[in-house]
Amino acid sequence: MIRWLVGAIGLSIVAGHAVAADPIEIGIGYLAQAGVKPKLSLVEQPAGNDGVAGARLAIEDNNTTGRFLNQRFTLQEVRLREGEDAVKAAAELASRNGFIIADLPPDVLLKAADALRDRATVLFNAGAIDERLREQDCRANVIHVAPTRSMLADALAQYLVWKQWKRWLLVVGSHQQDKLYAEALRRAATRFGAKIVQERTFEDTGGARRTDSGVTLVQRQMPVFTQQAPAYDVLVAADESEVFAGYLPYRTWDPRPVAGSAGLVPRSWDGSLDQWGAIQMQNRFMKLSSRRMTALDMQAWTAVRMIGEATSRINSGEAKAVLDFLKGADFSVAAFKGQRLTLRDWNLQLRQPILLVDGRMVVSVSPQEGFLHQVSELDTLGFDRPETKCKLR
Repeated sequence: MIRWLVGAIGLSIVAGHAVAADPIEIGIGYLAQAGVKPKLSLVEQPAGNDGVAGARLAIEDNNTTGRFLNQRFTLQEVRLREGEDAVKAAAELASRNGFIIADLPPDVLLKAADALRDRATVLFNAGAIDERLREQDCRANVIHVAPTRSMLADALAQYLVWKQWKRWLLVVGSHQQDKLYAEALRRAATRFGAKIVQERTFEDTGGARRTDSGVTLVQRQMPVFTQQAPAYDVLVAADESEVFAGYLPYRTWDPRPVAGSAGLVPRSWDGSLDQWGAIQMQNRFMKLSSRRMTALDMQAWTAVRMIGEATSRINSGEAKAVLDFLKGADFSVAAFKGQRLTLRDWNLQLRQPILLVDGRMVVSVSPQEGFLHQVSELDTLGFDRPETKCKLR
């Protein structure tokens, strides 16, 4: 009898070790283009691991919980060099991973999504803010963690209107992405009761101010460019191309605040956030990556955590089951932003507060007090259900 008990105990221990040794593996890919886009300011140059560093931290967080649930999360990174086939890279990642975090231009993202449509792979858009990806070009296998331009513009507009800065001088860059941001700002102004008193276009002539002109010429150019404007409360700049907006604060002809692409800037995350437990998050990221956490880092972190939250709740790493849960009413994810984030089921966009920052501090967080909604105040940011053109396919 004693020998039988000892044998049974031994078998149970061996079985227990076998279970612990063979967790369910949940593979996550990270697909982005090689290199980083330089910034106008030398102190804001992005790191080579911008974005993926946030995903790595989230993998650690997922595995902390996963150890108790017999789940193990892995991350595979692929960087596309110029000319490389994104569709082929996405297919190779999908052969080993049920989920792909993507930081890709809109058209490239759509090609990858269409190529994986018939496979059980879910893409998480961590970088592209283009509206059309959530509207006329929406895809049923792409979840959007990055905010849209309209969400960023609405967040800024709410604060400016709350401050009674309702008269805007809008300055728009000459590149396509600048025009798209300007379109979102015009929509936000109309939506929340601001008035654009005048628009001006800043043409990119291709000069390198850092070497060709310097501080002296900029100091002379910007006041002249902004003079003789109708009376306005705030200059709002649409300059996603990083050509001119950084030179506007303190250089306008009239003493006015600057917002949009410089001055007061709307972002999904900022290294200065210190509320809602964010200091703990910032410190852990600093320990892992030896730098501050960017918006792209946080968007990638949130995407990986969404996967971790779903797999822990449904006890499955199967991509379709995870997608179904994320779209359902029971899903939410905590992201150190004061409230739990949920998914808009009509276009798969993550609802989230937007920070308004000045480069050193968080000035405010939108939605602002008083902007109400029948479902969620977060739906006052961006296109709401009745406005959507999305037909998920």
